[in-house]
Amino acid sequence: MFMKWRTADFSSKGAAPKRGKRAALIVLGAVLVATMSGCSLLPSESEEEVLPPITAPTISKKPEYEVRTETLEKKVSGSGKMMSQREEKVYFTLDGMHVKELNVKPGDKVKKGQVLAVLDVSSVEKEIRGKRLQIRKSEVQMKETLRKKDEMDPVEFEEATIAFEELRQELVDLEDKLGQSTLTAPFGGTIIAVQVEKGAAVKAYDPIATIADTSNLLVAATFAKEDLEKFTAGMKAEVDINGAGKVAGKIKVMPTADASNNNNNGNGSGQGGSPPPKDSLDQYVIVTLAKMPKGVERGTPLTVSIVTQRTENAIVIPVSALRSIGSRTYVQVSESDGSKREVDVEVGQQTSTDVEILKGLTVGQKVVGR
Repeated sequence: MFMKWRTADFSSKGAAPKRGKRAALIVLGAVLVATMSGCSLLPSESEEEVLPPITAPTISKKPEYEVRTETLEKKVSGSGKMMSQREEKVYFTLDGMHVKELNVKPGDKVKKGQVLAVLDVSSVEKEIRGKRLQIRKSEVQMKETLRKKDEMDPVEFEEATIAFEELRQELVDLEDKLGQSTLTAPFGGTIIAVQVEKGAAVKAYDPIATIADTSNLLVAATFAKEDLEKFTAGMKAEVDINGAGKVAGKIKVMPTADASNNNNNGNGSGQGGSPPPKDSLDQYVIVTLAKMPKGVERGTPLTVSIVTQRTENAIVIPVSALRSIGSRTYVQVSESDGSKREVDVEVGQQTSTDVEILKGLTVGQKVVGR
């Protein structure tokens, strides 16, 4: 196949530049169209994720404390209760008897000599009646013996006399036993505890009741053995009474007995034929109060605090600012220009939060904590 080219216009010199420009424009347009159509066929690119700026972590600054003056106190504390100056457990000395009468209950006020309880001693009373009859018969025989004294062997007469005296002594013992069947109050006071019930069998010296003079109370406290060595009688004390608040006081008496061996606070029994142990005041530190709060009762729990060492205007820093390496004790002092230097210090007394500086620092300086 042949194409016929039109060449007539190309012979003209003036038309040649125009045709060149037109051809260039056509080629450029084709390139642009191809480029644009090609871009439309490519998949669209996803937008680039924008990351937040990364900030370098800041190093926390150690706390700084100002060197200051303060009153430092060292205290020891003990726990205790309100106790009566006179308190006793009452008991029977007879064994194996039953309680016939129980005339008191906790809280009752009693007078000295008032009957608290009575044992059933009907068997003893019967034995006494029998013994009296036996003595009456022996008296008749003894009169006959006395009439025949000169005719009798001296040994035989002495034996008859001794037998008669033994009967009389047995009657005295029974009558004494009868007297022990009634329990009375040794002094006026308040019944604070009753340990038996009516009809119960009791053993000799087992506590029946506890009586106390509740009109005359005092503070009794126990301390650790090592703390007892840190104070003496006459020193001031602060007593925190449960329900009544804090009251000023003074150490009156130091314990004379081992506070760690206080017979279980007197809660034991008198088993074994011995009187029940007493909750003796000589086992406690006794404190007198400047003023007795109202409404305080025997047995109210309390805490006693005693200042064993006191320093006025002591130069102190927090314990957390004190450093040590081996035998060296020092602090880091912060200067006004931001620099830090180590300073050796000599320390005095120390509390749970502060420590006294005897040498090395002055008031107003700043020390660095840990």
